[in-house]
Amino acid sequence: MRPALPTSSRLTYDEMTEADLDDLARLLGDAGVMAHYPHPFSRDEALGWIRWQQRNYDRDGFGLWLLRDRDGAFVGDGGLTWQVVDGEEHLELGYHLLPAHQGLGLATEAATACRELARARGVDHLIAIIAPGNAASVAVAERVGLTLDRHTVSRHGLPVVVYRAEL
Repeated sequence: MRPALPTSSRLTYDEMTEADLDDLARLLGDAGVMAHYPHPFSRDEALGWIRWQQRNYDRDGFGLWLLRDRDGAFVGDGGLTWQVVDGEEHLELGYHLLPAHQGLGLATEAATACRELARARGVDHLIAIIAPGNAASVAVAERVGLTLDRHTVSRHGLPVVVYRAEL
């Protein structure tokens, strides 16, 4: 039995499956959404993303979940994944929204719900790994209580800032 999913007022959360590939390829292949990644994802990379989340669900009981609005329209993804920063593993709060759904408070809503789920599961802290200049992601992280922890480099060797909150 899987642990409970996050809940919030305007979004539904569900595990990704290969049936969601079209939506996730559209999200992760969008140059604007992926502006702070090394490159937009190909369809095969989006499939790899889904499979990574499925491994996370099996191992951890969480990962990035598919986000839909209350009418069932695909909005993006968001959730919790283990990430290594400076040689230490931390639970990261992550989120990606389609451009039409950005700026509406949905990333903050999803991040808040995921933070509360992590807290309920006894997690002691969360991080967010953010590319310098990604003001929208910094704003979401700060709205859910994360503060600047450090400047470092990502696993791809790119500069990042790490925001952190004790739960």
